[in-house]
Amino acid sequence: MRVRGARRAWLARHVSPTQYRKSRSTSGSPSEEGYDDFSMPKEAEGGGDKESKEERAQDAPEQTVRKRVRANTPSPHRESTPQASPPRFVSVEELMETAKGVTNMALAHEILVNHAFQVKPAELPEGSLERRVKEIMHKAFWDCLEDQLKEDPPTYGHAIKLLAEIKETLLSFLLPGHGRLRARIDEVLDLPLIQQQAEKGTLDISELSQFIVGMMGSLCAPCRDEDINKLKEITDIVPLLKAIFSVLDLMKVDMANFAVSSIRPHLMQQSVEYERSKFQEFLEKQPNALDYTEKWLEDAVRCLREAGPDGSSAASSDPPSLLPLNVHNHAYLRLLRWDHASDPFPETVLMDQVRFQEMQQEAERLVLLSSVLLVVYTTTGEAISGLPGLMETLKNTVNILLADMHTPSFSAQEALATIGEKLCVELSQCLGQHGYSPFSADRKSTLMGQISATIQPDNTVRKLMDSRVQSYLLASLESSQHKTPPALPGGLAPVGRELKELAVRFSRLVNFNKLVFSPFYQKILNKILAGGESP
Repeated sequence: MRVRGARRAWLARHVSPTQYRKSRSTSGSPSEEGYDDFSMPKEAEGGGDKESKEERAQDAPEQTVRKRVRANTPSPHRESTPQASPPRFVSVEELMETAKGVTNMALAHEILVNHAFQVKPAELPEGSLERRVKEIMHKAFWDCLEDQLKEDPPTYGHAIKLLAEIKETLLSFLLPGHGRLRARIDEVLDLPLIQQQAEKGTLDISELSQFIVGMMGSLCAPCRDEDINKLKEITDIVPLLKAIFSVLDLMKVDMANFAVSSIRPHLMQQSVEYERSKFQEFLEKQPNALDYTEKWLEDAVRCLREAGPDGSSAASSDPPSLLPLNVHNHAYLRLLRWDHASDPFPETVLMDQVRFQEMQQEAERLVLLSSVLLVVYTTTGEAISGLPGLMETLKNTVNILLADMHTPSFSAQEALATIGEKLCVELSQCLGQHGYSPFSADRKSTLMGQISATIQPDNTVRKLMDSRVQSYLLASLESSQHKTPPALPGGLAPVGRELKELAVRFSRLVNFNKLVFSPFYQKILNKILAGGESP
């Protein structure tokens, strides 16, 4: 999960490996902490079930993309960059407290920026040892319960414990205003009375089970109605109790997601101060926690000094280019060209590394798509410039073949060769339908060669489109302060909708990060710019 991955990356960078291993061996994995203690300010506290600590969060709509990104992103190694200060050794208690603080901050950030954030039950891998052990233990428990109920007279020890657990779970679903339901549950599931009935042999578990199913039906979400109806069809006690616990687990997930949706509006009101304070606490315990952020901003300042905003070296002494806002924008833009395999990501944007990498891949895809379309229209000429629907047809064809361009099995050379062949066929058909002469063999060969050439990073058309995409994204950051969208550069009209959506996502993420971490950035930039001034 991204939340845990971000926290682990931070700890791996700034905490001694010996202390980290020691903490795991003595206190358990820190990844299992923090989710149970999501300590927010009082205004942001929301309801939730403590027993959801074994559940994990996933991003529903972009799950496949995010898995692919995480699989292709190696963990950064601290040895790749010299450090400004040596790591400070910490105690196990400090390490665990820091891990919990980082986890809470990452979880709050994920809830805020990812509106598709959901809690889902943990699914153990099929055939894994943990899953087999769990299945064996559960089977042994339910078999034991069945044997106890078949005794003469029946033994209700296990059954009463299950009823107590069910009662506790049902009460946890209630809101403060559910007084009548709470009284009804306490009245029917009166454990001392149930114990007395069991001792006298008058306990009717079937009746209690039916009451429990009815109460679950009144408390569950509408999506669980079908599961409740299935419970009503079960007549045997042990299978019914087993199914009741399965549905209760699903209801806990529903309650956790309801708590998340309830927290989000309150969290948005104080998220900036909360994340900033949590990171400040982390920074006080790990003073070298901004090493990579400082290097990131230093590189941005150096690039601006070497070349002006337009990329020309003549503007290297242009004072406005080193304004803090300009340095910030160019630094964020560099994240869309990041080498995730070798360069450690800055600490202040580490929680959003997957999101930045997804946007980087989207920008690369749009550059290649717009390059191919520009080559087609430049090579073919005016014959197809005004044909309705042709641009969208060609765009869809290219999009389909570039959909997996960031997977390990993708071959750009083969894909572009296939794109060239398919576009030539579609262009020939379209030209023939509108009374133009079809493509000659020489024109087909020329077009296919130019399309295949866009695979090269130094290709003229590709460099031009890449420069325009980057310029548009930079302009979107600069114009976001004035709420006026920038004009779309030439040649990008076919991908204008996708590029505007990308710019909006990029700007929102960047602006939120600025709000949270601007005090830290300002201190670093003041030191960098002061150190680079001429005497």
